Amino acid sequence: MKVNQLKIGALLSYVVLGLSNLVGLLYTPYMLRMMGQSEYGLYSLVASVVAYLTVLDLGFGNAIIRYTAKFRAEGKKEEQYSMFGMFIILYSVIGIVAFLMGMGLYFNIDAIYGNSMTPEELDKARILMLLMIFNVAFTFPFSIFGSIITAYEDFIFQKLIQIARIILNTVIMIVLLEMGYRAIGMVVLITIFNVASQLMNFWYSKYRIKIKIIFGKFQWGFLREISTYSFYIFLGAIIDRLYWSTGQLVLGAFVGTAAVAVFAVGIQLEQMYMAFSTAISGVFLPKVTAMTAQAKSDKAISDLFIKTGRIQFIIMSFILTGFILFGRQFIILWAGPDYEDAYTIALLFFVPLTIPLIQNLGITILQARNRIRFRALLYIVIALLSLGLQLILVRKYGGIGCAIAISTALVVGHIVGMNIYYYKRQNIDIPRFWKEIGKMAIVPLTMGISFHLILNFIKLDAFIRLGAGIAIFSAIYIPFFWFIGMNQTERDIMLVPVNRIRLKFKSQLT
Repeated sequence: MKVNQLKIGALLSYVVLGLSNLVGLLYTPYMLRMMGQSEYGLYSLVASVVAYLTVLDLGFGNAIIRYTAKFRAEGKKEEQYSMFGMFIILYSVIGIVAFLMGMGLYFNIDAIYGNSMTPEELDKARILMLLMIFNVAFTFPFSIFGSIITAYEDFIFQKLIQIARIILNTVIMIVLLEMGYRAIGMVVLITIFNVASQLMNFWYSKYRIKIKIIFGKFQWGFLREISTYSFYIFLGAIIDRLYWSTGQLVLGAFVGTAAVAVFAVGIQLEQMYMAFSTAISGVFLPKVTAMTAQAKSDKAISDLFIKTGRIQFIIMSFILTGFILFGRQFIILWAGPDYEDAYTIALLFFVPLTIPLIQNLGITILQARNRIRFRALLYIVIALLSLGLQLILVRKYGGIGCAIAISTALVVGHIVGMNIYYYKRQNIDIPRFWKEIGKMAIVPLTMGISFHLILNFIKLDAFIRLGAGIAIFSAIYIPFFWFIGMNQTERDIMLVPVNRIRLKFKSQLT
């Protein structure tokens, strides 16, 4: 049953990913044109400000998954249920704190952005911030139930909810935009869907998983143990915010909402890119936790690290190579000429991000082993470096300057620092990992250089021509990579769903 949940959950992760990216690709240009650059920049700016309140989770969401999986493996139901009660109380308090901090931001909007926004933009920003603050404050007490569902490895329910939410949100938002609603209508709709999905998580946890919640057994010693584990995840969350949200804050303060809109498109593309990798590793925390609890060998964990890294590289190298070749023209046709700088911004993210993305099972391994201290401390240093560089570069280079600062930090911390740590401290076979990836990289390098030379003589100035170019590239790249870049195990993995469909169809005919 759980094996099916894991496999189907990973498959549905890619359905969610493909659907959200398809919707994003088709819906985003329509939304950008309907909202306008200023309105979209305003929405993105306020969302990035309020997003800082989500770090008040303090890393407990991940701790709930880890300790629930641990207690289940040990058969300790009473401890599970007491932990759930403790965290509902704790998250309720955090929700109140988030609301109060959000109101502090609300009453200081003029002081923060008065110099770069018009009075009309400031009025809209206040309304958007109130709605988003409520959204965040409500989410905290109910977020525990999503973590419980993940810990119980019931991935199918979560993914189906996400699929329904993507479809309904897009359809209704198009209707609202046609009726004249803009950023405020979007945030109202997001809030409604968030409340509904949180309540469904609660229902599923209580009536399908049949968990119980025990209040009155607030175990301070256990909370201290969890807090030690969660603290560094909390620092990691802060660092993620420093990486991906401060650029918009800095641009909003020094340049204006139009620059924020362009940068936000680059961030949106970066999030799509990241999602292709995290969709695989996101379902592995319970499994790696169990492997760690059972004292599996370093070799077994290294094998899993390399196996998932190779599979992720198959996907990420194809996307990266395609974006390098076709991304600029795609953004011009998709979002408009005013967003051309989003290509450079996104590319500055994509290239250094590829390494940590194909290694992101390492984060899961660190979480399972409770060894995330070094990573969190290292990332604090480089996040502060990134912020300092952004403040220096933004005045002269705008959004591209912010992207250069972030890219520099990614190279120093995520690539150099973490690879040394994985190898020296976690005994993950990094040399073997890079030997495997190096052999696979021959195809994207060869294809990328060849097509770049060819495209210098071809103009892809319409979607039909661009689509034809991408199709020809894919038709050559995929079989080339299949025979040269992939091993037999990976080919078999890719063929499993095809063979199942073929056998099922054959049995129906007979």
